Amino acid sequence: MSGHAITLHPAEPDLSSADREALRAAVFALETNSLARQMAGLVGRQVGFAGRIIPAALQESAATAATAALRTALRVAMASLHNKLPAGGRSLHRRLAMASGAIGGAVGLASLPIELPLSTTIMLRSIADIARREGEDLRNPESSLACLQVFALGGHADEGNVLEGGYFAIRGLFAKSVTDAARYMAQRSMADETAPVLVRLIGQIAQRFGFTVAQKTIAQAIPLLGAATGAAVNLAFIDHFETLARGHFTIRRLERFYGPPLVRSEYERIATEAGLAPKRA
Repeated sequence: MSGHAITLHPAEPDLSSADREALRAAVFALETNSLARQMAGLVGRQVGFAGRIIPAALQESAATAATAALRTALRVAMASLHNKLPAGGRSLHRRLAMASGAIGGAVGLASLPIELPLSTTIMLRSIADIARREGEDLRNPESSLACLQVFALGGHADEGNVLEGGYFAIRGLFAKSVTDAARYMAQRSMADETAPVLVRLIGQIAQRFGFTVAQKTIAQAIPLLGAATGAAVNLAFIDHFETLARGHFTIRRLERFYGPPLVRSEYERIATEAGLAPKRA
């Protein structure tokens, strides 16, 4: 018998049946969820058409409002590193979002600079709740910034080339900026939101978030719809990002347990079998 020891390497773990189903749900949430379709269901198919020909002036206003809203949300995210966010639950977040949407529907486009930061902060709190349920520690800057990253994940097929790219392609676009911003935040007890690394990350997220904001704004601006539809639009808006958050943080939970390569491989297999193969960056 040889005196050489035989080293056995443990086999790569396979996903449990429950985790495989969770991953399948995440694939469909992240690759097919469309705000444009939800808006069209609420206020008519003209919104889906308008979403592809958004006027330049509205795009600019939406991008400006999105940037300001994300800066407000970033302050909340930074505060969560040291202070527990107030509990409230999904129903409270939805009621608050509907209330802010009612204001937007009643007042119109002029309310966007006020209403959007409020809606975005409400959504961030809901996203943070979802993150916690999936095992994230929001005292970790990277986890806290992953909540903000959800705002960049919205939209695929019918939103046009602005939002082209599958989930992992989008994450890849933000990977370095998130890492740099998390490192900056970890090294400071009070991070400055005007720091270049944070400004860069907010700008990248706002570029994508602004497109969904423009779609929401079009829906709320349709004449004669008013406050009731404004509330319904905001409910669809928060539901859109909650769905994305559940998919996003399911993926991150599975990555922590099984490792990113296996999860990505299974994600792409499921997407391909379902005819949803994501576009690579």
